[in-house]
Amino acid sequence: MKTYLALDVGGSSIKYALIQEDSTILEKSSVPTPMDTMDHFVETIGTIYDQYKDRIEGMAISMPGIINPEIGYAFTGGALRYIDKMNIVDILKERCPINITIGNDAKCAANAEIGYGNLQDIQDGAVVILGTGIGGCLIKDHKVHTGRHFSAGEFSFVKTNCLDGISWDYAWSTRNGIKGLLERVQESLGTNQEYTGIEIFDMANQGDEKVIEGISQFCKEVATQIFNVHIIFDCEKVAIGGGISAQPLLIELINKHFDNIFDHLGFDVYKPEIVPCHYRNDANLIGALYQHIQTFQ
Repeated sequence: MKTYLALDVGGSSIKYALIQEDSTILEKSSVPTPMDTMDHFVETIGTIYDQYKDRIEGMAISMPGIINPEIGYAFTGGALRYIDKMNIVDILKERCPINITIGNDAKCAANAEIGYGNLQDIQDGAVVILGTGIGGCLIKDHKVHTGRHFSAGEFSFVKTNCLDGISWDYAWSTRNGIKGLLERVQESLGTNQEYTGIEIFDMANQGDEKVIEGISQFCKEVATQIFNVHIIFDCEKVAIGGGISAQPLLIELINKHFDNIFDHLGFDVYKPEIVPCHYRNDANLIGALYQHIQTFQ
C-alpha cells in the first residue's frame, strides 16, 4: 500500500503525518509554524520531508488562504502574511523534489468527509466548520466546488443582518465563531465572565439551563444560515465540523432549530440531513491526502 506525507499548516503549528492511501495514520507529530519569512517556511517543510523522503509517494498539504488546488497557487495565505500571490508547489519542489499538492484547509476538511467520512454517499452538499471563524465548503457532483476565483464556500463573510452590511458585527464568523458562542452564553447568564468552549459545554452537560439557553440561541443562528445555504445550493447533507462538533448537544440543538424552520415553512422543500463530521483534529490531514490521490490517480 502506498504511503504519503500529509501536512496541515495552521496559525500556530504544522501538524504532519505519515499516512497510507486508505487513510491509516502510521505516525504523527508537529512543529511550530514559521510566521516570519517564506524561506523559513520552505526550510521547515523541507526538514520534515527529509525524514520521510525515502518512504513516500508524494506530499499533500492543507493550509489557510485562497488557493487554486489544481496548480498549487496561493492568492493569499491567511495568517501566513508572507504568502501572497505565489505558486507554493513550484517553490516547495525546489527543496522537496516529489509530487506535491496543496489545498485550502476547510476544503481539505470537506475532502476528508467526501473520501472517507460522512459525505461519501452524496453528490451535492456542504461542510460548515465552527471554529475561530466559519470554515466552509460546497460540494458539487461529489467534488469540492472551489468556484471561479477559488473562494466558494467562504462562509465567514456571510452577512446575517441586512441593515448592517459594512461592519463585521453581524458577519457569520462573528455571530457563530467561538467568540459568538461565548457572547450568546454571556448574554443568557447576564455576565461578562470568560469561558472556554469546553467549560461552556461542561456547564450545559451538567444541566445549567441558562447556559443551554445561550447555546440554543447560538444553534438557532447556525441552523438559519445552514437553511440559507441549502435554499441556494440544494444540499443532500450538511456536515458540521470544528472542535465543538464533538458535542452531541450542539448537533441536537442545531437539528431542533433546523426542523422548526421547515415545520413553519409552509412549502414542500427537501430537508437535508445535518450530521457531525467524522474527522475532527485529523480532518485536514486526511482531506489533503484524498485531494492528492485524486490529483495523481
